[in-house]
Amino acid sequence: MRLFKDAAELASMTGQEIGVSGWHTLDQSQIQAFADATLDQQWIHTDPERAAGGPFGTTVAHGYLSLSLLPYLASQVYRVDGAAMIINYGLNKVRFPAPARVNSRIRDRLTLASVTETASGRQLQFHHLIELEGSQKPACIAETVSLLPS
Repeated sequence: MRLFKDAAELASMTGQEIGVSGWHTLDQSQIQAFADATLDQQWIHTDPERAAGGPFGTTVAHGYLSLSLLPYLASQVYRVDGAAMIINYGLNKVRFPAPARVNSRIRDRLTLASVTETASGRQLQFHHLIELEGSQKPACIAETVSLLPS
C-alpha cells in the first residue's frame, strides 16, 4: 500500500507504476453472486457440470466481474491522505484477453497514466493490468478515469 500525502504527490507519479495489489481468488460463490446481481446467468459462468464440457473446461468469471473488482484491488495499492473520496468517472478502454477460470487468482498492476486539472478537481487516468496467475495473458486490461474532487 502506497500512501500519498496529497493529490500533488500522487500526480508526481504520472507515467509510473503505483504498485500491485494482493492476489484475489475468483471462487464459484463470487461468480454466482455476480451472476445473480447482474442477471447474467450464462452457463459458462453458473453451470459447473455443463461448463466442464465447454470451451474452458470449467466455469469462468464474467469479464465484468474482473472489471468490477478494480476499486477493491486498487484500494490495496494506494491511498491519498485527506481525500474525502475518489469518484469513478468512466472508462476509456477495456479488454478481456484471457478467461479467468473458477478458483483462478487475479491481481491489479496499477499505473497512473495521466492527471488533468479540471474545475471539479483532478481527473486521474489509470492503466490497470489484471494479471492472471499462471497465464501469459492478463484477465483484463482497463483504462479508467477517476475524479479526485478539489
